[in-house]
Amino acid sequence: MHHDRNQAAAAYRLPPLPYAPSALVPVISTTTLMIHYGKHHRSYLATLHKLIAETEFADLSLEDIITATAGKPDQSAIFNNAAQTWNHTFYWRSLTPKGGGEPPAGLRQKIEASFESVDACKKALANAAINQFGSGWAWLVFDGEKIRAIKTGNADVPLTQDMRPLLTIDVWEHAYYLDYHNRRADYVNAVIDRLINWDFAAENFG
Repeated sequence: MHHDRNQAAAAYRLPPLPYAPSALVPVISTTTLMIHYGKHHRSYLATLHKLIAETEFADLSLEDIITATAGKPDQSAIFNNAAQTWNHTFYWRSLTPKGGGEPPAGLRQKIEASFESVDACKKALANAAINQFGSGWAWLVFDGEKIRAIKTGNADVPLTQDMRPLLTIDVWEHAYYLDYHNRRADYVNAVIDRLINWDFAAENFG
């Protein structure tokens, strides 16, 4: 029994941050990043381990767990912790020191085809983030036809809606409250202007 649990645990490690905890200052403070990554993200992962030990989910990838449990009320705890683990890993990679600016040319053309301009795309992403009521996420996604900005509540993730996530912004209060208090718009706009990782979005677009 112990052996199985170790195998499952080996499948999920807390991925290292792609940069130093101080790398996103002044937009996101070192304290916020340390608590967000070291406590919230770690806790979702630890809880997931406990929930899936010795279940049919123990050997599945995170994506497969998310897909298998989405929309099933009796599996909501597993879904929430798996999706939040995945979402956070994706969020860290959606940010980069000295980010913001303009997307790479290939992605920029796709964005312009979907939104008319990069500015319109940034505005749509900011609006999705600012207007998500309560906790959740704003996403840039590709739905097979065009790039769209959408929002999801709590742990929900576009993977379950046949959309390909390109990047995300976390709008749970723990992502910004220490630095911005209730000024979510200031956090969102600063992230888009200065941290958003367009290269990562381009990689995900493929």
